[in-house]
Amino acid sequence: MTAPVTARSSADLIRAEEPVLAHNYHPLPVVVARAEGAWVEDVEGRRYLDMLAGYSALNFGHRHPALIEAAHRQLDRLTLTSRAFHNDKLAEFAERLAALTGLDMVLPMNTGAEAVESGIKVARKWAYEVKGVPADRATIVVAADNFHGRTTTIVSFSTDETARAGFGPFTPGFRIVPYNDLAALEAAVDETTAAVLIEPIQGEAGVVIPDDGYLTGVREVTRRKGCLFIADEIQSGLGRTGRTLAVEHEGVVPDMLLLGKALGGGIVPVSAVVAHRDVLGVLRPGEHGSTFGGNPLAAAVGTAVVELLETGEFQRRAAELGATLRDGLAALSGKGVTTFRARGLWAGVDIDPTIGTGREIGERLLHEGVLVKDTHGSTIRLAPPLTITAEELRSALEALGKVLGA
Repeated sequence: MTAPVTARSSADLIRAEEPVLAHNYHPLPVVVARAEGAWVEDVEGRRYLDMLAGYSALNFGHRHPALIEAAHRQLDRLTLTSRAFHNDKLAEFAERLAALTGLDMVLPMNTGAEAVESGIKVARKWAYEVKGVPADRATIVVAADNFHGRTTTIVSFSTDETARAGFGPFTPGFRIVPYNDLAALEAAVDETTAAVLIEPIQGEAGVVIPDDGYLTGVREVTRRKGCLFIADEIQSGLGRTGRTLAVEHEGVVPDMLLLGKALGGGIVPVSAVVAHRDVLGVLRPGEHGSTFGGNPLAAAVGTAVVELLETGEFQRRAAELGATLRDGLAALSGKGVTTFRARGLWAGVDIDPTIGTGREIGERLLHEGVLVKDTHGSTIRLAPPLTITAEELRSALEALGKVLGA
């Protein structure tokens, strides 16, 4: 990284945003101008270790050379056709993504929320055409404290009042049960149930990891009761937890996967619904679409992402460095950290509220050159790029210990 790219200061730029940007975010007071690998640089040239990685969108770090090369190569040839025509990059992307996940068919989209909305539509159509649910009666079982996006339909089944308040009326057709409670989930499934939609690990809730056997139980219940198991792996998937997919920790294969974030390599928005052919095959021309979904640039970058994951290198790194992350957090337990939950390079860390809120800890870490994000009171999330080194990871943990007074 070289010298700052703008003469305007961070303070000036933050003030400039105030009157012209909608206030739907409350970002930390840092203005990023450049980035490479696990590091970002602000407009004054200060460097920070990125321990958020764009909520897993930057699993391969900032500007990974292979991904940048794929994007540049495609930018020189073709960027957009829309699905009105075929393009020469889409077939390979779909073939390799299907093979990576062990499923058959791919529906390319752009954002994570768009993948979730698409999955809901497909599940309902499958329920009517294959399962025989009466028209407009299909239900989907979801978990409390979920985070699947912020569209009107998705917040209809959120239990976060901040996400819901003021946005009704809400979309019907969802049943909410406690997360990690198989008995409650099974009781909610009936002849109208199209699908069970869950996160294998709840990210926004604070990296909540279910008990061993929960995902296996969800798979068994959905198979026995004749409905689909939809796994939202938009944050947990593509190497983050030490496996390609978080469901692999229990050897589970869902009927439908929702992928996004890291699938675009931190370059372009790319998401996908990946499912068995007898599920996604219910869609016919004209019933669902997206202007940018499956565009050549997205397909080229997405293929390069899949190629990185096919080596297994990033899954191994997440598993190995995950042990370093857990050891570092265990050393801070009782010294400002009350509890933590970690899998691979992903952790939810509960801070002693007498020391500070998650936001306050994030601001203190900012001054130590480390970027994190809070969630729900005194919890922070750690999700560094999978390219981070052990030394860099330890330095971030040392900074956390310092701001906690440990």
